[in-house]
Amino acid sequence: FDLGGVLVDFSGPREIGQYLHTPSTPAEILARWVNCPHTDAFERGALSSKEWAARFVDDWGVALEPEEFLKAFRTMTRRVLPGARELLDSLRPRFRLAISSHQVGLCKPDPAIYKVAIDRAGVPPDAIRFFDDLPANVEAACAVGIRGRQARGVEGVRAALAAEGLLVRQASAE
Repeated sequence: FDLGGVLVDFSGPREIGQYLHTPSTPAEILARWVNCPHTDAFERGALSSKEWAARFVDDWGVALEPEEFLKAFRTMTRRVLPGARELLDSLRPRFRLAISSHQVGLCKPDPAIYKVAIDRAGVPPDAIRFFDDLPANVEAACAVGIRGRQARGVEGVRAALAAEGLLVRQASAE
């Protein structure tokens, strides 16, 4: 599972715009974010948060000092989306779940991160299901044989799981 936009409310693309000298829409910010070399290095663990903030502020034209931007950035991961914990709890007895990418020093959509996931899972690639809100990440997973699906939010994941035949419906109490 991807986290931001899938299981966790990350408001970065909506909020970063208020700190930029040049007006940008959330879609423009997201597109720039996923291609930002500083953010990529930070997410791989190659930059400290302070190093990332300094480079990000300079490169993006952020109207805050790096420390102030870091404080604002830390508030952009809002909360686990409603229903996410319950969904994961319902899947955990039947499946191995994985949501962390920063621990391997790689970032999506680098094919190497998916190959690490395949190696660590010890199963054929088509036995792995991957859910992400960004098409490029899903396409990269599919390119190495993982069954990826684009999903936004908990209901999007539920729909993708149902389409894969993996969601067990709970019997309603009467």
